[in-house]
Amino acid sequence: MSISEVSVGKINKLCVIRQADFGVYLDGKQFGGILLPKGEVPEGCKPGDELEVFVYLDSDDYVIASTTKPLVQVDEFATLTVAEVNDTGAFLDWGMPKQLLVPYGEQRKKLEEGQRITVRVYLDNTDRLAASTKLDKFLRNDTSELKVGQSVSMFVVRKNELGFSVIVDNSYWAVLHAKDIFKTVRPGNRRTGYIKRILDEGKLDVMLEKPGYAKVDELSQQILDDLESRGGESALGDKSKPEDIYQQFGISKKSYKMAIGTLKRLGRIEITPTGIRLL
Repeated sequence: MSISEVSVGKINKLCVIRQADFGVYLDGKQFGGILLPKGEVPEGCKPGDELEVFVYLDSDDYVIASTTKPLVQVDEFATLTVAEVNDTGAFLDWGMPKQLLVPYGEQRKKLEEGQRITVRVYLDNTDRLAASTKLDKFLRNDTSELKVGQSVSMFVVRKNELGFSVIVDNSYWAVLHAKDIFKTVRPGNRRTGYIKRILDEGKLDVMLEKPGYAKVDELSQQILDDLESRGGESALGDKSKPEDIYQQFGISKKSYKMAIGTLKRLGRIEITPTGIRLL
């Protein structure tokens, strides 16, 4: 597909070419004029304006534009709620007026109304948007183009015995280990992460912070700054008196211990019998 062509199932930037009583028409490239219905036209919109719109097929299979942004676009993964089940399949709420179909042939298990499921969105052979719960067939095993430390997008799918199963760059399975999690992570979350290890058979380990360059919160940074000002060592450790910690940082001993525990896991400090030491 030419880079100048309009992508169905994705957000596109399109130019207004003419106005009509029932909306405005956008330059739809290979599709000709694409209607943006009147109720979605921004106030003051005129020919020549460029609008960011989602392009999809409406209930009559006409290509149409919307300023409403869906929860997921084509070739992406998302966790969505089943709104309805009928003879055609299951229909998902995805933030658009026309619900998203999961055909029965694309269901690993029969879906039920109200269920939360993870799906991949794709275009069928008629350019209609649909979703599938058969995730593996959309993922790759060849990790030869990836590098340790590389920044990646992560979609959190589910908990497992090691931490979380995540999908990296919409292309690979990976594991985010519990020991590498220092912020709230839940299924359905999207996060930026980094490749920690590339294993055999296309398997990956990822982490939330770049190896060797982990960011820390404000309190942890204060502790690091204090250590540097003292030549890399401090007598305030996990066994220090609460009043000594409060006098230095104005925080509770519990908060201090949590902060130095995080810094230890990040490899920034060492906790010693006499305090803490900068690494």
